[in-house]
Amino acid sequence: MKILISGGSGFVGSNLTTLLIEKGHDVTVMSRNPAKGSSLPPQVNTLAADAMKPGPWQGDLALHDAVVNLAGVSVNKRWDENHKKMLRDSRIMTTRNVVNALSSKKNRVTTLVNASGVGIYGYTKDEELTEKAPSGGTDFLSKLAQDWENEAIKGKDYGVRLVIARIGIVLGKDGGALAEMTKPFRFFVGGPLGDGKQWFPWIHVRDLCRAILFSIEKANMSGPMNCAAPNPVRNADLAKAIGKALGRPSFMPAPAFMIKLILGEFGSVILEGQRAIPKALLDSGFNFEFTNIDDALRDLL
Repeated sequence: MKILISGGSGFVGSNLTTLLIEKGHDVTVMSRNPAKGSSLPPQVNTLAADAMKPGPWQGDLALHDAVVNLAGVSVNKRWDENHKKMLRDSRIMTTRNVVNALSSKKNRVTTLVNASGVGIYGYTKDEELTEKAPSGGTDFLSKLAQDWENEAIKGKDYGVRLVIARIGIVLGKDGGALAEMTKPFRFFVGGPLGDGKQWFPWIHVRDLCRAILFSIEKANMSGPMNCAAPNPVRNADLAKAIGKALGRPSFMPAPAFMIKLILGEFGSVILEGQRAIPKALLDSGFNFEFTNIDDALRDLL
C-alpha cells in the first residue's frame, strides 16, 4: 500500500515510518525539512513541502492509497500568543490543505488518518472518556482539537474513510514527553506534579504506531479513535513508576503554583488530565503490547 505521512520526520512520524516499512508498505514522508528524517530507512520516499500552504505537493498526495496527517508544532512549551497561533495554524491550515488535495480528479486516497488529541474532552476529573464522550471542552487545547477535527471531517465529502486519532501523551525513547519527564528524577528531585491526582492518558509510541497501521488496514474502522493505553494512571502513580524504573526517589512534588509560574497557560494542561479509554480500538480487536505503565517504562528506560 502506498502511504503518505504528513509531518513524517517528527517523533511519531519517524517511528510510524519505520513500522510501515517493516510491514512492507511503500512510504512517502512529507515534511518541510525531509533531511531531519535522515535516520529513516533508505527506501523511504521524501516530499519536501510546507503543508500549511497549497502547492504541487497536493497532486502528489492524491496519488497515495492512504494519508496519515500528523503535522503540527509541539504543545510542550510555554504558550505565548505567537506560539498559540502556531499551534493553531500548523494544525488547521495543514489539515485544510490535505483535505483540499482529495478533491483532485486523480485522487486515489481511500483512507485518511488525521491526528487530534484526547484534550478535546476538556478537563473532566475522574470520568472515563470513551470516544462517545462529549468533546466540548472550553479550554484552548480542547477548542483547537474541535476545530482541527472539523477540518478533517470535510474529507468525507471526497469519499475517504476518515479515522481521527485522538492521541494521548506518547512515551518513547527518542523524543516526546518522556525525556523531559525523567530529568528531575535523574537529579533525585522527581515526584508528582501538583496534587498528583490528575489522570495521565499515556501510550507507548510503538502501540500508537501499531494502532495507526491497524486503523489503515481495518476497513470498517472510522471516526474517533482514542490512542491511549487501556490503563491510564494518576500522575502520582506515574511518578512512582518512573522512580522505580530509574532507581530514583519519587517523593519530591512540584507545587502547582510553580508549574503555572514557569509554564503559564500550558501549566494547566500538565495539572489536569483525561481518563481516556481506547474503546474503539479494543472493540475492533486491537491488542496493546503495553497496557501497564511499569512494563512500558521498563522497556523505554
